[in-house]
Amino acid sequence: MGKGGGCVPSKKRKPLVVSDDPPNADTDIPVPLPDTAIPESGGFNLPAKLRIFIVFYSMYGHVEILARRIKLGVDSIDGVEGVLFRVPETMVPEVLEQMRVPQKADDVPVMSAVAELAEADGLLFGFPTRYGAMAAQMKAFFDSTGQLWREQKLAGVPAGFFVSTGTQGGGQETTVFAFMDKIVTPAVMMFGERFWKLIALTLLEHYNWTAITQLAHHGMLYVPIGYTFGTGMFKMDSIRGGSPYGAGVFSGDGTREPSETELALAEHQGKYMASIVKRFGRPRTLQT
Repeated sequence: MGKGGGCVPSKKRKPLVVSDDPPNADTDIPVPLPDTAIPESGGFNLPAKLRIFIVFYSMYGHVEILARRIKLGVDSIDGVEGVLFRVPETMVPEVLEQMRVPQKADDVPVMSAVAELAEADGLLFGFPTRYGAMAAQMKAFFDSTGQLWREQKLAGVPAGFFVSTGTQGGGQETTVFAFMDKIVTPAVMMFGERFWKLIALTLLEHYNWTAITQLAHHGMLYVPIGYTFGTGMFKMDSIRGGSPYGAGVFSGDGTREPSETELALAEHQGKYMASIVKRFGRPRTLQT
C-alpha cells in the first residue's frame, strides 16, 4: 500500500523529486496509436465545444499531475475541452498542516455544488487509494450526488477513472474483483453458478467503496482505456502505473514523480475519452 500518495500519508514529507526510475529514451515514450484505436466522431452537428469534467482529489499532488496531463490530451481533440475541478477537502486544516499537505494551486476551482456534474458531456474522476479503495474525500463527494441519482441526471454520460497508489500492489486495479475471486470461486465449486450470482450481486451492492459501482448506479457509461495505448501497456523494463481501467501513477513514499510513460498514458486517456465523447455528441436526453 505504501505511504504518501498511496494509502498512509507520511508525516516526514519530502518535496517531490525526479523518479529514481528515469524514462528510457528508447522505450518510455508515447506509443503511436493505430488509426483504429481512437473512434471517429459521429455525424452529429456538435456544439461549439463538448466539455469533459476532470474531477479529482489530490492530497500531495500526484493525482493532480495526472489530471493536468489528461486535460492536455482532451484539449488536443478538436471540438472538446477539459475542465479541471477539485472535490472538497473533508479534513480540518490543523490535521492537513500536521501531515504537511502542500497548499493547492488556485487555478483549479472546487466543485462545491455536485449539480454541476450534469453540465458535463463526459466525466473523468481521479483519486488516490486508501487501503485499496478510493480516498474518503472522493467517496464523500459521490455520496453527495443523491439528487442527481434520484433524477438520473448522469445517465448515459461517458465516465472513467485514474488513480495514484503508493506501491505496485496498492490498488491500481479494481480491488473488488480480486476480492470476489477469492471468496466466490470456492463457493461456485460447492454450490454452483446460481449461488455465485447471488454472492456477486451482494458484494457489488454492499462493498460499494469500489469506483465502478458509483457509475453503475448513476447509469453512466464506463469507458476504460483497454489496451489502446499500444505496446506501451506491455513494457516491463521500467516501473509504470496505469492499467486497462485507466491512467495511474506509483507515488512510492510520496516523493516519486510520475514517469514520462505514466504521463503519456494519462494524456492518451484524455485523447481517448475526448474521442468517445465526441463520437456520442449531444443530445443525450433519455426517451421516456
